[in-house]
Amino acid sequence: MLIGGIVLGFLLGLVLRGRPGNLLDARLRWPAGLFFAVIVRFGTEIAIRDGVTLAETLRLPLYAGAFGLLLAALWLNRAQPGMLVVCVGVASNTLAVVANGGWMPVWGPSLALAGFSTNDLVPTFHVLLPEALDVQFLRMAGPFGDLIPLPLPILANVASIGDAFISAGLGWFVLATMLRGTRPTGEGTLYITDPAAAGMVGSIRLRRPIAAALSRTGIAPETGLAPPLAYAESIALDRPTLLGGTSAGAMPATTYWGDLASTAPALLGAQTAVPPIVVRIGRHPYVRLALDARFSAFWIGQTISLFGDRLHQVALAVLVLGITNSPLATGLVFLTAALPNLFISPIAGTFVDRWDLKTTMVVSDLLRASIVLLIPVAAAQDVWLVFPLVFAVTTVSLFFRPAKAATVPRIVRRDDLLAANSATWTGETIADIAGYPLAGFFVAFLGADIRLAFWADAATYVVSAALILGISVPPIVRAAGPAVGGAVRRFLGELRDGWRFLRGVPSLYQNTLVSAVAQVSIGATIALTVVYARDVLDGSLVAYPQNYTLIEAAIGVGNLVGGLAVGAVGAHFRKGRLIVGGIVVMGASIALLGATGNLLLASAASVGYGVANLVYVIPTQTLFAELTPLRMMGRVVAIRSSLVFGSLTLAMAVSGAMAEVLSAGVVITIFGLVTVAAGGVAWLLPAIRDS
Repeated sequence: MLIGGIVLGFLLGLVLRGRPGNLLDARLRWPAGLFFAVIVRFGTEIAIRDGVTLAETLRLPLYAGAFGLLLAALWLNRAQPGMLVVCVGVASNTLAVVANGGWMPVWGPSLALAGFSTNDLVPTFHVLLPEALDVQFLRMAGPFGDLIPLPLPILANVASIGDAFISAGLGWFVLATMLRGTRPTGEGTLYITDPAAAGMVGSIRLRRPIAAALSRTGIAPETGLAPPLAYAESIALDRPTLLGGTSAGAMPATTYWGDLASTAPALLGAQTAVPPIVVRIGRHPYVRLALDARFSAFWIGQTISLFGDRLHQVALAVLVLGITNSPLATGLVFLTAALPNLFISPIAGTFVDRWDLKTTMVVSDLLRASIVLLIPVAAAQDVWLVFPLVFAVTTVSLFFRPAKAATVPRIVRRDDLLAANSATWTGETIADIAGYPLAGFFVAFLGADIRLAFWADAATYVVSAALILGISVPPIVRAAGPAVGGAVRRFLGELRDGWRFLRGVPSLYQNTLVSAVAQVSIGATIALTVVYARDVLDGSLVAYPQNYTLIEAAIGVGNLVGGLAVGAVGAHFRKGRLIVGGIVVMGASIALLGATGNLLLASAASVGYGVANLVYVIPTQTLFAELTPLRMMGRVVAIRSSLVFGSLTLAMAVSGAMAEVLSAGVVITIFGLVTVAAGGVAWLLPAIRDS
């Protein structure tokens, strides 16, 4: 797995015209510590294998010392892109090794699925975990051990959560190093490639207009695809937070590098001829973000954690449906997970604004890890004990989300903020497209041992917390404000002002009411897709629960296509026409999804659903941004979200109850037709149609 990450980073660097020679020039701090740690690590294993008694006696201190040295050396190099991620991955593996007295734990079923037997274990380093997922499994740090099967030709292996972070970090380091040092000039841009002068590997770019940054991402301005500043909560305006899901946002940014205009010319060496394609690549905002050690570490950590969230969601649906065999109970568990959006979401930012951002995120991650760890334990006692736990997970996530949104502009430069938000959305889309199928494969493999899926997600939260701890987040200087109680009262007053404003703008008010009806089909699909996959879809091509995750992944593919399509051509159409068309096509796609049992047709309908959802959401987001004063944006969006999430949440309960007497497919079709009808009403309302 580690080699795979390096190879992938290298190949991507070649595709982007990076320089392989840069890898030979990479400047690492304390390289002697890195090499000595590796020598001690593998030297200990060789000595134990050769029967050296002293090495066996000192197994734990030798391994712990080797990992400790490696961690210290990696920490010194944390300014290098990807190295902090590697450091956290090594720390995760260190925890597993130390907890087992100098042995790395491996789970037998994962070993077998990857095509190995116990004879293939390294007898001097590996120890088998108990197959039963009990207290002993946790005592042996099982969630941090080798439990991810990789049954791939030639590359077959069993990996740990730490290995995933190490692989991602090393790949990112190789990619960033190859892309470093193109040193293009022009358009008022200067690049510095001396790490000693810059303070970390990467380019220092003086300010450039935001419009130029937009044009180089291929995103058309004013489409809403790359949402600016305060109204950029999410690319999906009406998508609730469920369990651990998060969205990106923005605040005024600070320039991490500072003002180096006076010193940059002196630091630049002689310019060399650079091919134009390399110059263009070097100027791309995504390349600059890849060279930013803080953002790259933050992005990788959050993206891997999102994969864990998809695993958690699939496991939760399969667990509750398997225990209760009740569509109503399954719908209610997702309803419970969505409820905090109604009561907590509007005021969470009020509290987060008064808290330290890094502390808020770290504590939130650790709390979520603890809660998720308890879910399968609670389900074994009584499935209804799961409900307050999933409510708590979403509640904590609603505090994590605004803290994350406020952190992004603190760690990137202002004119890279749009690209950073877009990259965050891309990470969530990757997690949807790849995470759901992988989650389905893993949950199907686990079978009765499904609790391990929750524990793996808990491990990703812990590793995410460690990554955030290692990132420097500049503090926000806040003016003195009222106490929390006074702030809440002021917030409620501001909500009243926002409601009066919303009522006074017909295009926004009518859009909100129509959306509240149109979104009921989304609530029904969230609640019933797992039931539909089990009871309606033909499992001869792909069995349950993998077919469930393929439907979710297809929606993610549609979101990606829809977002890119609107970003490319959306400015050529009236927003109102896009909104009405998106609602109608979304409803029709959902109705078709429920009406078919064919997996291929259902997948195509799901892609259409995802495309249409973004065709409707992005113009709506842009419309609110254009017509709402920035000072009122937060309260207006909070009111809209409460109304839309309220109807969506109610739909989860109603659809679950209907599925007790009707087929899940029939219920989904009914709700899809309701959305089509809402689109028809929107067409009859000039304030929406002509907006």
